Amino acid sequence: MPKQQRKHEARPSRHTRRENERERYARAGDAQPLREFDRLIHERVRLGMVSALAVNESLTFSDLKGLLATTDGNLSVHARKLEEAGYVACDKYFDGRVPRTEYRLTAEGRKALEQYLDEMEDLISSMRKR
Repeated sequence: MPKQQRKHEARPSRHTRRENERERYARAGDAQPLREFDRLIHERVRLGMVSALAVNESLTFSDLKGLLATTDGNLSVHARKLEEAGYVACDKYFDGRVPRTEYRLTAEGRKALEQYLDEMEDLISSMRKR
């Protein structure tokens, strides 16, 4: 007996799925779809990093590692992602013979953090009204 072949239907694009969700919520009355947060900032270590840099002019790698209670490798991966996005700037220099890495929040990073916080405040506010 020959194996039945399944026809794979193409999965709807993310845009199509989002539109379908909006239509479903529109039919549900007042229900509002959850916003998509900036995933780059939403992750715990990256959120901690941009938050710490928002209240400090700059912080060293060691300072951030201690504040965020994370490993060297984990922090460097997250810092690189934020740097590639233009959210943080990294300066490397030597203090005597000791290499130092210092991070600061860019204007773009501050704007992204403020937008993220506004979205979180809106979500919290809408939940408290219910």
